[in-house]
Amino acid sequence: MGGVVMGVGYDRPLYILAFDHRSSFEEMASKARVPESERDEKIRQAKQVIFAGFELAVERGAPRDAAGILVDEQYGADVARVARQRGYILAMPVEKSGQKVFDFEYGDQFGDHILAFDPTFSKALVRYNPEDPADTKQIQLERLKRLHDWLRERDRKFLLELLVPATKAQLERVGGDSERYDRDVRPDLTLQAIDEFYAAGVVPDVWKIEGLDRREDCERMAAKVRSGGRDHVSCVVLGRGADPARVDHWLRMGAGVPGYIGFAIGRTLWWEGVQGFLNGTLSRDEAADKIAANYLRAIDLFVEASRAAVA
Repeated sequence: MGGVVMGVGYDRPLYILAFDHRSSFEEMASKARVPESERDEKIRQAKQVIFAGFELAVERGAPRDAAGILVDEQYGADVARVARQRGYILAMPVEKSGQKVFDFEYGDQFGDHILAFDPTFSKALVRYNPEDPADTKQIQLERLKRLHDWLRERDRKFLLELLVPATKAQLERVGGDSERYDRDVRPDLTLQAIDEFYAAGVVPDVWKIEGLDRREDCERMAAKVRSGGRDHVSCVVLGRGADPARVDHWLRMGAGVPGYIGFAIGRTLWWEGVQGFLNGTLSRDEAADKIAANYLRAIDLFVEASRAAVA
């Protein structure tokens, strides 16, 4: 088959509004002085507001076949069910929130939860640096391989969010400058991490990759994820909660690179709206409107930059 890995990959446009955050929503609620007794319900409502913003964006022209959401079961089960029912692209996380080492939110029952919600993509977030201790890397790769195999056996799609946080030594080597680490060190480490995942037999359909400051790094990333006949495996840009100008730059760098199909961005798009909703300065409709506008703007930016890149 010419080296092509059959059935693996996803290469259609994909614009994901991500709000599967759990611990960060809990922090937001406490900062907005939401009483403990009302916290869970208020977070559920906030996720419904984000979904309302997403649907508003679709009404206003976001492409229905490429627009999707990433939402968790803990606070967003109702949203996930409605999204599935309405035929939207739905991604759901399988990892425990806020853990340094990847583990399953629902332990050995992870598969039951995937089958119950039937998402388009099952998403795993992993913090993985090639210079991490070998035993930590091994644990993570074994768990991800288990998820990978379970999904492949059932012909289900796998979205892998790869964060490469600097080790203390790496940060020291760039004088403690995290932006310099992001620009000059992280790209090569990410490429190395992908090699280690592939060597362990972990092959997602879509890689959710931290934003890259240089286009040539996006090109190297796309070539890496498609190496070894994985011709349809793709990358999406993740926002990492960065300020809008930085996220815009990352989107422009990835746009138009063959193998970069879109983004999965969260806080940068909904933070202001959700904050306003939680602290009472924005009505539900005003918050949803703000989120819709930000999401549409990100799609337009990526689409226009892609056109400009290939023109």
